[in-house]
Amino acid sequence: MQNAFAAFYDRSQWLPAARRIGILEETASLMEQHFDELVTLAAREGGKPLMDSRVEVLRAIDGVKNCIECIRTGHGMEIPMQLNAASANRLAFTSREPIGVVVAFSAFNHPLNLIVHQVGPAVASGCPVIIKPAEDTPLSAFRFVELLREAGLPESWCQPLLTTGHPVSAGLVADRRVAFFSFIGSARVGWMLRSQLAPGTRCVLEHGGVAPVVITADADLDDVLPLLAKGGFYHAGQVCVSVQRVFAHASIAQEVAARLAEIGGRYRAGDPLDENTEIGPLIRHQETDRIENWVNEAVEGGAVLVGGGGRRQGDAFFEATVLHNPPPDAKVSRNEIFGPVICVYDWRELDAAIEMANEVPYAFQASVCTRDIDTALYVSSNLQASAVMVNDHTAFRVDWMPFAGLKESGYGVGGIPYTYRDMQIEKLTVIRSRGLQGML
Repeated sequence: MQNAFAAFYDRSQWLPAARRIGILEETASLMEQHFDELVTLAAREGGKPLMDSRVEVLRAIDGVKNCIECIRTGHGMEIPMQLNAASANRLAFTSREPIGVVVAFSAFNHPLNLIVHQVGPAVASGCPVIIKPAEDTPLSAFRFVELLREAGLPESWCQPLLTTGHPVSAGLVADRRVAFFSFIGSARVGWMLRSQLAPGTRCVLEHGGVAPVVITADADLDDVLPLLAKGGFYHAGQVCVSVQRVFAHASIAQEVAARLAEIGGRYRAGDPLDENTEIGPLIRHQETDRIENWVNEAVEGGAVLVGGGGRRQGDAFFEATVLHNPPPDAKVSRNEIFGPVICVYDWRELDAAIEMANEVPYAFQASVCTRDIDTALYVSSNLQASAVMVNDHTAFRVDWMPFAGLKESGYGVGGIPYTYRDMQIEKLTVIRSRGLQGML
């Protein structure tokens, strides 16, 4: 912390925009040169299959380039003056400056891309950053920092930290020298850490959701079900906006559940370094235990197990699972599963489906599947969500769009351009001059 604060406090050490652009351009180039290494590293430590880890690294490289565009297009604005006697002979404009030291805690499920989302905007905005990756997946973060330094970033401007002790983490977050805190992880931990921030520290929290999908009787199931299955089973469901709760009209709900189970049953689970693997292992064995317990609880409560429901290859894997009509108070109905489980529920009245989708304390991304534009817009406007996909899965994301959890799912807005702006302050300069007389 002392190194980061000293670098920011001494304005002579600030990195000019042109230098920041050069560093990020070289970083993107180095990532392209080390592409296969980064893919293998991410797959090995996080368990995401090679096919999906390649997509992640491509996104991470594009994210660094997005940070460059933020610098090129970021600017202040003129504030109107000369409008009354009080503002006469004045010219006012804003400029943007780095907010200060950034502390970022990251999650395991996208071990490189999430780091880019937190560190990249900090470097672009001119803030020193201390990054704490997830304990399970630190290697991609440390390698990214190495590439930044190889590209010319001074060491004090990006420092990786690995700690397993809560006192160290809590002490870092509570430090009064922290200007901005970025957190990606569980709601329980995120809200707890926010309560410990020093007065004046800004923050953004990205937690999980219990993503709902509303499917009407006229939906094109051939088109949307493969997408919904991918959105639910991708990375073994370890994605904060994974498809979890599917509310299907009663006339098609059984078909929806059966077809999702059939698609999931075809997914190949195994070694993430195998080119043919589609579902990798869960991050920890205790997560396999938890998911199994939740599924069993739902079945004991009356849910129909349509497909999956058990372990594969020991403790590391859980089958792609589909449940039909779990009890509304079951854990799988109310909490984020963070595993390869999709729940399908019947509805007969559209408003009842929307009410069921909204009744949990989480709100993030959602989806509606229908051929009717009026229905799509009605559902979209009534779902409690920060983003609603139409005829797509809930996990859709490009990294320049806003990404925000509502209610207990988060605080503030993610997405590289939005994080970049949050890591800056807008400074107003007002010039009084008699030479401005008559200026329009």
